[in-house]
Amino acid sequence: MKESREVVDIIECPRDAMQGIREFIPTETKADYLNQLLTVGFDTLDFGSFVSPKAIPQMRDTREVLGKLNHANSNTKLLAIVGNLRGAEEAAGLEEVDVLGFPFSVSETFLKRNLNTTIEQALESVFQMHNLCEVNGKELVVYISMAFGNPYNDMWDPDIVCHYIDRMVQEEVDIISLADTVGEAGPDTIKELFSVLIEDFPETTFGGHFHARPDAWEAKVEAAFSAGCRRFDGAIRGFGGCPMAKDELVGNIATEHLLDFMDDRDCDTGVNREAFDHALIKAADVFMG
Repeated sequence: MKESREVVDIIECPRDAMQGIREFIPTETKADYLNQLLTVGFDTLDFGSFVSPKAIPQMRDTREVLGKLNHANSNTKLLAIVGNLRGAEEAAGLEEVDVLGFPFSVSETFLKRNLNTTIEQALESVFQMHNLCEVNGKELVVYISMAFGNPYNDMWDPDIVCHYIDRMVQEEVDIISLADTVGEAGPDTIKELFSVLIEDFPETTFGGHFHARPDAWEAKVEAAFSAGCRRFDGAIRGFGGCPMAKDELVGNIATEHLLDFMDDRDCDTGVNREAFDHALIKAADVFMG
């Protein structure tokens, strides 16, 4: 009997790719691109965010975009990033939104820059959002920004990361994605942290959201994969980067690289390669004019 292929969840992040672009991308262009992505077979599509339009002006039309998506015939879950409880309540009240994503961080400096909050306040927001998701039948994904270190000289070590994750797991948060927000994590740190967390919290799904230079992506993915990570975020052509982090943006891991990596290991990503190739072409029109 042929053994079943190992399943790896691929999360496509066009929101992350778009949010740092200064020139506003027309709503119709966004919706057209996202509709193509919904045909590909990704586990989840990080499509937009319910945050302050002053902070992220590119995402000010997220609700309009959502109304133009052909989601009914797609198995891909729609994820919206939220920055506070008000945004979470708005997203949770929309039938089309399946998943809420919240950018927690173990860096006090980054949280102040990104959400104007403290670690303890952000942790309380996680607990409130988890309850909100349970009531509304949504999933919650908590991103641990600066999970592998940070450039702000805030105190960091793996025990600090594990401490806050333990508090979330105690509240039954079951999907946590470790984010290399500024692309500075080394493979050894990545492998060590994933190995510890996956062993200590076996019922929790841990994902990897990496940013990397074009020549550094594979070592990071290999480190997480070898430690047992089976959930990876990417962005077609490697566009994107957090505009609230450092002044210099480091792009996402290119989804095409992730797919080639998983194909080489005979993993099942659920992705339709023909539909993906069409999205790859469309991405050039969206991001490069």
